Amino acid sequence: MHVRYRRFYAGPLQAVIFDWAGTTVDYGSYAPVAVFVAVFRQRGVAITPEQARAPMGLDKHDHIRAIAHEPAVAEQWRAVHHRTCAAEDTEAMFHDAVSLQAARVADYAELIPGTLETLAACRARGLKIGSSTGYSKQVMDALLPVAAQQGYVPDAVVCPSDVPAGRPAPWMMFHNAERLGVYPMAAVVKVGDTVPDIEEGLNAGAWTIGLSRTGNELGLSEYEIAQFEPQILSARLATIERKLRQAGAHYVVESIADVPRVLAEIQARLREGEQP
Repeated sequence: MHVRYRRFYAGPLQAVIFDWAGTTVDYGSYAPVAVFVAVFRQRGVAITPEQARAPMGLDKHDHIRAIAHEPAVAEQWRAVHHRTCAAEDTEAMFHDAVSLQAARVADYAELIPGTLETLAACRARGLKIGSSTGYSKQVMDALLPVAAQQGYVPDAVVCPSDVPAGRPAPWMMFHNAERLGVYPMAAVVKVGDTVPDIEEGLNAGAWTIGLSRTGNELGLSEYEIAQFEPQILSARLATIERKLRQAGAHYVVESIADVPRVLAEIQARLREGEQP
């Protein structure tokens, strides 16, 4: 006789793990873009903001490597340097990017509207607050005090250097859960604005919420968004929502301000025995 035993979690949500740029700070996720454009320009290679944004959400080592391997960028690199971009090149650009990012990140550290209200709503539900990022510890050391001055102090902050690998691997999620003292991962929600954010959450077995308006996919400031015709903006947001849903996001909303209502829906699904 063959017996199959299946456990499922039907308890309360215990934690929410937020991304940083484009999710809680830096509306439009501008800080990383400016730095990537600058470090390639220093080497005679002009990349576009779109090329800089494409791999967003990855560990910055992987991000720089992905930009360098993009066909148009790789061709331009060969034309300038008469060789392909090598490992030592990407490593040097990473170190330059970290220094430049640490110097500039505070300039892009304004909290995204709705962040404090959503954090308060999470606290009211008894949820712990974690965070994961593609930023290095050096950059986060510069960003955290500025966020704290505005009232944002998460219970845990995990960087790629704290774990074996960054996104889309699940290790930053697991390390957050360990630091927060929460389990199982079905009791955890990941919130972020990029495909690697969603993949990170899914690979960890958590619920995932994608953000379409404030992050890297749209890549616009509040002022720039205000200049759009409503129909054009709606179409662009719909495209981003499809992309994040195709990546596996359980929910897609416009900004962190919309997260509390989704948490209530996830809790109801858990009570019914549904799992991520």
